[in-house]
Amino acid sequence: MAAAAGPARLVRCGQKDELYRAGLRSGAGTALRGLAGARPWLEWRREVELLSDVAYFVLTTLSGYQTLGEEYVNIIQVDPSKKKVPSFLRRALFISLHTVVPYCLEKALMHLEHELQMEAEESRAPENPPALGFPSRTFIRSWIRRQVGELTEQQKKTASQVVYVLKQSIPLLHRLHLAVFYIQGTFYHLSKRITGISYLHFGGLQGEDQSIRSSYKFLGIISLFHLLLTIGVQMYSFKQKQRARQEWRLHRNLAHQKSTSKEAAAGRQSRCTLCLEERRHSTATPCGHLFCWECITAWCSTRVSTQHTQPLPAAPQPASNAQPLTKAPGAPAPMELLKYSDNYIGIVAALLNWAGSGELVPQLGLKNCS
Repeated sequence: MAAAAGPARLVRCGQKDELYRAGLRSGAGTALRGLAGARPWLEWRREVELLSDVAYFVLTTLSGYQTLGEEYVNIIQVDPSKKKVPSFLRRALFISLHTVVPYCLEKALMHLEHELQMEAEESRAPENPPALGFPSRTFIRSWIRRQVGELTEQQKKTASQVVYVLKQSIPLLHRLHLAVFYIQGTFYHLSKRITGISYLHFGGLQGEDQSIRSSYKFLGIISLFHLLLTIGVQMYSFKQKQRARQEWRLHRNLAHQKSTSKEAAAGRQSRCTLCLEERRHSTATPCGHLFCWECITAWCSTRVSTQHTQPLPAAPQPASNAQPLTKAPGAPAPMELLKYSDNYIGIVAALLNWAGSGELVPQLGLKNCS
């Protein structure tokens, strides 16, 4: 009497098949490493595993035989009608979805993410020499590079987001499918759910699977809650990363504005308050302020008869009190002024003001000219 195979038998079948597939992959990898060396084996390890899986299912499922796992638990494949085995086309589609499609999707996402990152950094890593074997590997990589190069900046940004979402969604989709399998107990692999291939069990005790089906349903409910919790944590982490990125951008903009304002303030401090331009031949007054030599001497000569008006922020009295800090036309040498000047402190303060930030040094106790 045939009956639908329970989840326990399907799990044991999948584990047994995985065990034999792992042994086949290991043997093929060992043979390649022994014949070609360690470097070709490392470069083509994923392709060797793919060929091993395809060979396993071609020799069993595609040829119309049971796999070793199916034979171990005494189950056979049937189509959605439950009355006949799957057709050759359905079995070929199952093998492609179970082995080739995951490999192609993984490689496509990896190369696409790599090319988008390289485009964002605007630099190219040195290309590795093409390995011996399938020439399509380099062809696919070159094709992805050409397609990425034709995208606009907005399209590249959107493509990066799509790649990120796909890489995060595929494991979650597999976990969701597994939780549904624990509850329904029909399709253990996502590829078999898509192709509609299920299993029938012949012989043995039929009540054995029914007795543990409730335990699998409970496990499926727990898996769903864990999946929802994982999605919530990932969404919260994503929002935290977005918030940190926005705060970093704001901090960077504020730092840039602060540095710009400092540069502007430094530029303003190097201006003469009489001509409002960059100082030429900086000249110090006895109170420690700085002017252009031409500006302060011209102002003193025009204001020599008036004593109640001064330039901002302070004014000298006669032009002879102005001390040039650099050699100016018609002015004595700066070092010679130290021999006969009566205001050494003002000269020192002016030198500090001229050589430093341009701010006055009121701690020196200079006499204000106001």
